[in-house]
Amino acid sequence: MKFCSLFSGSSGNCTYIGTDKTHLLIDAGLSGIKIQKEMKKIEANPALVDGILVTHEHIDHIQSVGVLSRRFNIPVYASEMTWQAMFCRVGKIAAENIRVIEVDRPFSIKELSITPFNISHDAVEPFGFNVTDGIKKISLLTDTGCINDYIKRSISGFDLLLLETNHDVELLKAGSYPWPLKQRIMSEYGHLSNENAGYFLSDVLKKGGERVFLGHLSQENNFPELAYRTVVNILQENNIQMGIDVILNMTHRDRCAKIEEL
Repeated sequence: MKFCSLFSGSSGNCTYIGTDKTHLLIDAGLSGIKIQKEMKKIEANPALVDGILVTHEHIDHIQSVGVLSRRFNIPVYASEMTWQAMFCRVGKIAAENIRVIEVDRPFSIKELSITPFNISHDAVEPFGFNVTDGIKKISLLTDTGCINDYIKRSISGFDLLLLETNHDVELLKAGSYPWPLKQRIMSEYGHLSNENAGYFLSDVLKKGGERVFLGHLSQENNFPELAYRTVVNILQENNIQMGIDVILNMTHRDRCAKIEEL
């Protein structure tokens, strides 16, 4: 499998996962033109996309879901409640391209198996996703305000993880957001902080050599160097060695990250 974060951040999110035969997008939270340009950079053809998986209905995850589905006749996979919440935002989608998925029920798109799992966010029914070819497992875990045992079990055994490091708590508290918004972000239905992401990783890294991409950074309340260093410090405090026990990478809000092949 190939993995590439095309965009990741509070301004928009889109991830590509593919094989020689199967091509998926997870979310499409920027303009269709921007997503097509980034796909071209990694030699992925949007006309060959077999499905768009939707994590939840917030605009930074669905902005061009309808546009891309109509332009390239792509099926869209989302929970029934997410469909209800996003219908008015994505525009008309062909009936045959409306696919309803359920939590913890695996489904297949060609040679890839996908399992949605619940996360904790202020959306109607937000999902993370596990994607596997039967040999390797990619887990996508962003837009969650907390981590629980169920989530840990769901992503257990991953080979590659896209993990939210949305904000630094002190930057958020000192920033310009109104207090109710700060409370929402820090709540169990908000977003994962750098520190919580680091402690979570120190608990779930098992096999050695797992690849982790840190993503969905807030534009105002975080920056890449801080997110990376905070997570590294926590992992090192727990005797986890960079480059040996885990290979840590950053995503980018405005361009694609490095391509990983599993």
